[in-house]
Amino acid sequence: MLPNKYDLLGIVTKNLGQARMTVKCQDGFTRMSRVRGKMKKRRWVREGDVVLVSPWEFENETRGDIVFRYTQNQAFWLRNNGYLKIDE
Repeated sequence: MLPNKYDLLGIVTKNLGQARMTVKCQDGFTRMSRVRGKMKKRRWVREGDVVLVSPWEFENETRGDIVFRYTQNQAFWLRNNGYLKIDE
């Protein structure tokens, strides 16, 4: 799943509890993001994971929703093909 023009790639930097996380996004902003309800019980998101963030329509520079978590192989592929350009 590649990001569309509205979504951003990011790396989870801190787990705040209650399905909320701090994510450093590709556009340079650090957003407080929450794991969407649909994904809460299906996928476990940890610090250091590469995620797909959908910024909110309001407060779009500070908040967002985590809509997808990439596996290690998918994250490796994203880095090698130039999609992910964030220093960890």
